[in-house]
Amino acid sequence: MNLEIDLLDETSELSEKDTAYIAKLLNFAAKMEEIDEGTEISLTFVDNHKIREINKEYRNKDSATDVISFAMEEMGEGEMAIVGVEMPRVLGDIIISVEKAKEQAEEYGHSFMRELGFLAVHGFLHLLGYDHMTPEDEKEMFSRQKDILDAFGLQR
Repeated sequence: MNLEIDLLDETSELSEKDTAYIAKLLNFAAKMEEIDEGTEISLTFVDNHKIREINKEYRNKDSATDVISFAMEEMGEGEMAIVGVEMPRVLGDIIISVEKAKEQAEEYGHSFMRELGFLAVHGFLHLLGYDHMTPEDEKEMFSRQKDILDAFGLQR
């Protein structure tokens, strides 16, 4: 496995098989993105109430969303990079609403695991600096998501 994933399911709704599948997908994505062995991420599954609180606190948006990423490698104003020979690369945190994933899977007409996988890869790519603020960036990010999901076998 490429990534060290600190995985927490606060909802207790996912099976061990579900979380192992998402971990396998993220490791597959890390391999496709040529991420160094031992790179760390945190992945937390929450409910709509919790992700709404996080969205409100950190993004000033008082609504539930599907996925939020907090990239550790993005430097904020006045922050200094911590570097060291033996320090692992820490990409950041991905938080996914299991409730939203279920709602969206039904809305889009595909499986819950396809939606959960899409959200995990979407969040992971944000940690790597991909974004969708401009049409060009959106095209690049969404194309990469599709490439990863298709290659893994999670087509729509």
